[in-house]
Amino acid sequence: GSSVSDSVGSSSNVQTTDSGSGNGLLWGLNYSPYNTDGSCPDVNTVAGQLAKVASVTKNIRLYSTDCLQFENALQAITSNNLGLSIHAGIWISDGQSRMQSDLDQFVSAAKKFGTGLIKGVSVGNEDISKGMSESTLIGYINQVRSRLQAEGLGNIPVYTTEQDALFSSPMAAASDTVMVNIHAIFDSQFYSIDASVQSVIQRATNVKNNVAGGKPVVISETGWSSAGNTGPCPLTLANEIAYAQKFKCAAKTAGYSYFYFEAKNANWKQGAVASEQNFGIFDAGFTPKFDFNLLN
Repeated sequence: GSSVSDSVGSSSNVQTTDSGSGNGLLWGLNYSPYNTDGSCPDVNTVAGQLAKVASVTKNIRLYSTDCLQFENALQAITSNNLGLSIHAGIWISDGQSRMQSDLDQFVSAAKKFGTGLIKGVSVGNEDISKGMSESTLIGYINQVRSRLQAEGLGNIPVYTTEQDALFSSPMAAASDTVMVNIHAIFDSQFYSIDASVQSVIQRATNVKNNVAGGKPVVISETGWSSAGNTGPCPLTLANEIAYAQKFKCAAKTAGYSYFYFEAKNANWKQGAVASEQNFGIFDAGFTPKFDFNLLN
């Protein structure tokens, strides 16, 4: 379609330089950098992984700043001109001191690298579903926003991320963007991949119409695991591919930005069930699980 980028430079370099437009095969991708044994990767490992991610998308979403992941991602993207934008995360599930540590690291990295690549920051991920009270969560959101304003970083959107069924109007009012995680693989009935995709789009639209209060709605997680068992939904690699293909088209048609779940298999989630470990489009060693040309 027509956009500003059409008139800037040749079409050959628009794809690599227009980082905000989601010119990749997927609009966005959730990225957790942890090594399989749970340890922290160094910046070179992160750079190598993000170079592969940049072949698939222009937007990544992080969950925390621990393991220096936010700073390392900014360093890798900047040094290697990867053309990725970051939606960052501040982890609040483990209490105030961990939240403060994440927030301090976020501020320090944002000041070091500038805010050009930073498109937003989520205060928490599914914390209502983990048992946090809404008032506590909103308090954390406001605390982060106040700190960013005080640090001269008030232009960065601040919000929380939650399962769609648990996202409330007060949470939306406290958030600059409404980020909803919507997964179909836990549904109690399975009809087809097409039906599962349409149900996810419908659930996002329910949030948009009934909860968001005019704020933009982004599908912050959706995907399909290639192994394990969550009920009647058949978790196979063929279905993961079909879901990614069909969801991508449906989201574009419906006008939703999204972060596909997820970059690599989560073998670092020690002891987790197979379905939790096999959402990746890359395996744990960052080899593609299928031919990404199938997403074209």
